[in-house]
Amino acid sequence: MMTRSEPCGRSPAPGAPPLPPLARRTLSRRGLLSAGLYGGLAASLAGCGGAAAGASQDVRFWSLFSGGDGARMETMLEAVRQETGIDIRNTVLAWGAPYYTKLAMSSAGGRSPELAVLHLSRLAGYAPGGFLDPWDLDLLAEFDVREEHFPETVWQRAQHDGRLYAVPLDTHPFVVMYDIDVAERARLLDADAKLVPITSPQEFLAAGRALAEVTGDVGVSFGFQNDTSQLWRLFYGLYTQGAPEWDLTGSTLEVDRDVATSVLEFTAAVLDGTVADPSLDYTAGLATFISGRAGMILTGEWELPAFLDAEIPLGASPVPTMFGQPSAYADAHSFVLPHQDAPDPQRRRATHEAVAALLKESFTWAEAGHVPSYGPIVESPAYAELEPQSDYAPTAGFAVLDPAAWFTGAGANFQNLMTQAMLPTVEGSAPPEAAIDGMVARVEELLATPNPVGEPA
Repeated sequence: MMTRSEPCGRSPAPGAPPLPPLARRTLSRRGLLSAGLYGGLAASLAGCGGAAAGASQDVRFWSLFSGGDGARMETMLEAVRQETGIDIRNTVLAWGAPYYTKLAMSSAGGRSPELAVLHLSRLAGYAPGGFLDPWDLDLLAEFDVREEHFPETVWQRAQHDGRLYAVPLDTHPFVVMYDIDVAERARLLDADAKLVPITSPQEFLAAGRALAEVTGDVGVSFGFQNDTSQLWRLFYGLYTQGAPEWDLTGSTLEVDRDVATSVLEFTAAVLDGTVADPSLDYTAGLATFISGRAGMILTGEWELPAFLDAEIPLGASPVPTMFGQPSAYADAHSFVLPHQDAPDPQRRRATHEAVAALLKESFTWAEAGHVPSYGPIVESPAYAELEPQSDYAPTAGFAVLDPAAWFTGAGANFQNLMTQAMLPTVEGSAPPEAAIDGMVARVEELLATPNPVGEPA
């Protein structure tokens, strides 16, 4: 996310499906170059992975959390170190394409850490190629981590070929946040000071105009210009309220053109200069809300700390359901086991124990805005009192990630390609059909492209 966010394992149980062949058999420098990923990363691995990590209670951990998220993760790690005696050695790497390339290269080159963070939206590009090892469900259960503790949406997305390849830490959804004082003056709050239900595009536009009358500027802030993801997040979350998720398992893409057209027309209507300013980039979108020039913002929950620091009387909710059924665009940070040819059983056991303990420390993570995936945290009385986080926590139950494919997910170019196809339409210079055709053409081109960093052998 988007922040700008083992004991090494048992052998497979008898009768378990065989692990996929290791992707290093097909991973090549040429493949990495064709993906724009090589860039001298091999040399950098020497300082991040490496041979044996010492005692079996040492767990090398690669993460991508910096800033406030990084500090919270370190707080959680230190609590786990104290509780378990496991020495978790955290290496923080820059998030984005370089991080994911290093992760793939470390697994392919036999220099992987015991534990790493992966955006769940990237799992389809890693588990099938053999870059990851599956988690041992019996070991997790021994440390009180079971399927029933997780939202079905993220648990299912963490699977590949019937095995668990990621343990979700959180869901980080795209949400609505609002200034309670402005919303009250616009008569948009109910008796509990929560946002009134908004159930149609027309009601959202009316709410935006009411907020604009109060602010004297615009009603809703949405910073999307020069951003690779924001427009896609809004579109896909709303699109899946009225249509199935995209299926990228074949060679063609089927899109519900009626729903897509409605969402694109709604987005263009929002960006009319009154409901929302169509010229804002991401930073300007934040500033417009923080300065009080907008009473509401469409954003990721990861911006919550900035709004609290600005002392905004803050409310939040899932993005309103305007096209049929609840759906929230999201991603999820997860813990994965980078592939190791001969993992040390004691160290992998320690890794399972450490991850279970981190999940139980994730109330600290929730304070930053993220929705913990571990149910006992979300269901606790302390979390119920955490506002506004608890108000959008239900999004975890209807979260929708990028459609699963090797080329989608956080840090990939897919979201940018979809955004570029939509921009002329939401800016009023092209019809919705052009945006839909453009998205379909780009996706089908990617579907026809072999995975450049390795396919199962």
